[in-house]
Amino acid sequence: MEIWKAIIVGIVQGLAEFLPISSSGHIVLTQFLLGMRPFPDGAEGDVVFEVVLHLGTLLSVLVYFWPRLWNMTKSLWTKDMEEDRRWIGLLALATLPAVILVITPIKFTSNPETGISEKVTLGDIFERAYDNPVVVSCLLIVTGALLLAPRFIRIKHRELGWKGSLAMGIGQAIAILPGISRSGSSITAGLISGVDPKKAAEFSFLMSIPAIAGAVVFKLDEFKEKFNSETIAPYLAGAVSAFLVGIFAVAVVMAAIKRGKFQYFAYYCFAAGIAGILYFSLAA
Repeated sequence: MEIWKAIIVGIVQGLAEFLPISSSGHIVLTQFLLGMRPFPDGAEGDVVFEVVLHLGTLLSVLVYFWPRLWNMTKSLWTKDMEEDRRWIGLLALATLPAVILVITPIKFTSNPETGISEKVTLGDIFERAYDNPVVVSCLLIVTGALLLAPRFIRIKHRELGWKGSLAMGIGQAIAILPGISRSGSSITAGLISGVDPKKAAEFSFLMSIPAIAGAVVFKLDEFKEKFNSETIAPYLAGAVSAFLVGIFAVAVVMAAIKRGKFQYFAYYCFAAGIAGILYFSLAA
């Protein structure tokens, strides 16, 4: 993998991980455009590289929200920091839907003619969409629709509680589909649940910490195989660019939420989705 390609994908990851436009969807489409994924069919992309990029954006969250994370840590031994301590429990609850989706086994018939079945998880089935850029482009349009949803729903404002955190966790879980924005779907779920926009955005970003850490744990075996003298340089280049751009993207989203312009990202998703459908349909 060329370093310049890794940097480009890292920049895309840093922007799209936190801007509500789907990092997985943009990474898949970018890799197809750069020839880093087989097109239209073929083997899977470099999953380990994608996890390394997510580690870069994870560091962005840790740096940007360090004061909040430190307060949550202190709350474990400080009695009067009840709100921070409560958020720890809510984050644990919000993580459950994605965990259930990833580990719950189901029987899937891979060949209807022979009746051969295999045991996979729902997460495995969702990830098969990564190899179809047209499907990814369609899901970007779905993300756009999700971002506009709060404008058409009557919302009763309430404090962030177990219902809101669980709804945001479900929003995060469905974002396993490439093209569905993790931040977009989780923040939208929080807004529809009546959570204050700023708190919904902050909670969504903090939710990414266990989600990304979990993805790394699941891919540890592949890490051993992929890390070598040829991959270390592009991996690090991609992670560093994702980290630096990620901090910028977090700041942009927090500013957009504060100014009530979060839904404006929907129009970009519509444009990118339609462009992707047209381009990849013609290219096929």
